Amino acid sequence: KGCPYDNASIESFHAILKKECVYLNTFIDHEHAKSVLFQYIEGFYNRKRIHSSIDYMTPEQYENMCRAA
Repeated sequence: KGCPYDNASIESFHAILKKECVYLNTFIDHEHAKSVLFQYIEGFYNRKRIHSSIDYMTPEQYENMCRAA
């Protein structure tokens, strides 16, 4: 058995994914849902959305800062 806190980060991600993407869209079929979710995660969440865990920077900004250091 695992500790419930081991899953906290993925539960937080799923909550954000549902609030910011899933509940705002109507999916036609599985392929449409897959495409919309991919666009949200790769195009917005991982590139443009600020994250508190990296000092309210976007992942792209944080990566560029690390590469410049």
